[in-house]
Amino acid sequence: MSRANHNTSKFSALTADELDRVIEMAWEDRTPFEAITAQFGLSESSVIALMRLNQKPRSFQNWRARVTGRITKHRQKRPAGVERGYCATQYKASQYRRARRKTN
Repeated sequence: MSRANHNTSKFSALTADELDRVIEMAWEDRTPFEAITAQFGLSESSVIALMRLNQKPRSFQNWRARVTGRITKHRQKRPAGVERGYCATQYKASQYRRARRKTN
């Protein structure tokens, strides 16, 4: 099985809402890859492959440039003061976007 097919089959187990949430968590600055692994069972390399498959090429390049070297994306590298994974209002906003998308 080719590498692309292996990754695609791994992602096909995710529902559309789960896929949206993984992409959203990957874009969030303060959500570490370990949180994605704990919640969805996807390693950092799997998240990168998922983003590559589900983003436009330029969006993927922007995301990679954003997360490469970012210390808040890895729990072990975080400064002591960074405890939360997301802004208090961030998740509520994403729920609103999902609700609007379903009704339209």
